[in-house]
Amino acid sequence: MANFNWLLDGSIVGIYLVATMALGLMVRKYVGKVEHFLVAGREMDVYLGIASLAATEFGIVTCMYTAQNGYEKGFAGATPGILMAVAMLVVGLTGFVIKPLRDSGVMTIPELFEKKFGPRIRWAAGVVIVLGGLLNMGVFLRTGGEFLVLVSGLDVKYLEIMMTALLVGVAVYTILGGMLSVLVTDYMQFIAMSAGLIVVTILILMNVGWENMVTTVETHYGAGGFNPFINPTMGWQYVVFNLMLNTAAVLTWQTIIARVLAAKDTNTARKVYTRTSFFFVCRFLIPGIWGIAALASMAPVANTLEAMPRYLSTAVPPGLMGLLIAAMLAADMSTDSSYMLTWGSVIYNDIMAPFRKTRWSEKTGLFWNRSIIAFIGVFLLLYGLWYPLKGDLWTYLGVTGTIYLASISVLLIACCYWRRANSWGAGGAIFISAVIPITYLVMEQVPATADLARTIGPYYSGIATYLLSAAAMVIGSFLKPQSGTNLQERTA
Repeated sequence: MANFNWLLDGSIVGIYLVATMALGLMVRKYVGKVEHFLVAGREMDVYLGIASLAATEFGIVTCMYTAQNGYEKGFAGATPGILMAVAMLVVGLTGFVIKPLRDSGVMTIPELFEKKFGPRIRWAAGVVIVLGGLLNMGVFLRTGGEFLVLVSGLDVKYLEIMMTALLVGVAVYTILGGMLSVLVTDYMQFIAMSAGLIVVTILILMNVGWENMVTTVETHYGAGGFNPFINPTMGWQYVVFNLMLNTAAVLTWQTIIARVLAAKDTNTARKVYTRTSFFFVCRFLIPGIWGIAALASMAPVANTLEAMPRYLSTAVPPGLMGLLIAAMLAADMSTDSSYMLTWGSVIYNDIMAPFRKTRWSEKTGLFWNRSIIAFIGVFLLLYGLWYPLKGDLWTYLGVTGTIYLASISVLLIACCYWRRANSWGAGGAIFISAVIPITYLVMEQVPATADLARTIGPYYSGIATYLLSAAAMVIGSFLKPQSGTNLQERTA
């Protein structure tokens, strides 16, 4: 029986939702230009950037897949978070890629590519970014709905209603306020999210005990529960794939890069990276601890993705349950709003660019940006209802993210630092990066090829995607050399 109290906990959640919606709608009057809508007028400071990035990159889906990692892999499941934290810190300290990108003054990464590779590559890059991003986000709503239904003890028949309500609430203030609403609400959501995570983690440590969790991991997974290289479900290929994946995400994941492009200047963007880096360890470790606590406290479950919310539904007392759900709603709303806005910005700024023969007015631009976000919301709702998830959630997100991360990271590095890079190489990288992951996803769903997909595995196919995308850039650029400069030289 879940501990959710509709009067006490429901009031806490209700007050939070009303406050968030009011705050998100208040700033809509400051949105008069497309630049305000997409990059908040480039006025984001360090502290707002830290709160916004942390809130955006921790949603219910994040909590679910990191808890599943903890349940299935023990403490070794936090490996992706450690790798991403290192990548964030290195990029922030050096300014690698993000310095020339911010100095260029663009609103999206594909816009930058047009300067070196031409308008066709800009359009193709926009297509794969949106394709990978929307497939990646397609499971967010169902996963968020499953968490809320399980932790509150609602009947599963209310799942679709929960999903729709979540989406509509987020879409309203995002459509009206754009990035300004996202940044302002993210700040409040960061506070609520942090409070909930800390309090619930302390409660779990008091009730389950750190030693008990360590013993549980040792009993179930042995040394592999602490060392990813000897974990039978991970190994070197898991570590290498996640190193490539998370480094590429730090350089090109649209929701992260949106903070770089909205920052006041390059130094602000770099400070956001360095000061947020350790958060990504906590992002994997804290929900991972929740998953390990579920492993230590419950009988085995058939669906490991459900273990953590089922555990919390009885382990968290009334009152604190309201804070937990408010924190998770805060995390999910900040993630969904930012993701819809950033994918929408690429559709408007890059995919629709060839169809704008003349410069649109600010009013027309805002209308189309808002319409695109509404269309994205409809797609996410429909996709979230029918797509059957195979395997663990983190692997699915990694494979769909690779559709664009592999090629766009290669293109961005080449654009910034390699004089000989050209549109032939860029086109080849985009093609390879899209074909391999999509082929793997299709093979995974088709019964005749599902066994072959499992034999190949997502990690080997992912590693191949990154390596072959880089090779395609090099080979294509040498096949048809073109003279030119790199972005670093033009912005120096």
